Amino acid sequence: MADDTVTLEFIARQLDRVVKEQASMRADMSSMRDDMQVMSAMLRRFDGTLDGLLHEVRAEHARHARVDQRLRDLEAAREP
Repeated sequence: MADDTVTLEFIARQLDRVVKEQASMRADMSSMRDDMQVMSAMLRRFDGTLDGLLHEVRAEHARHARVDQRLRDLEAAREP
């Protein structure tokens, strides 16, 4: 049978490996958190842009409706 003795050095090496892996995972999680914050900021900016565009389109529609009504009024006044 092989030597199955667990020594303190073996435990220390295993614990060191686990701690290094955990540090690597924390770095990855921090990177993902930063990526998510950037993506969220981009989404909020696009959402704001879309809201602004919607208001602009509505205002243009109202403007065109007023011009159309004025034109109809002029045409109606011109007819005998």
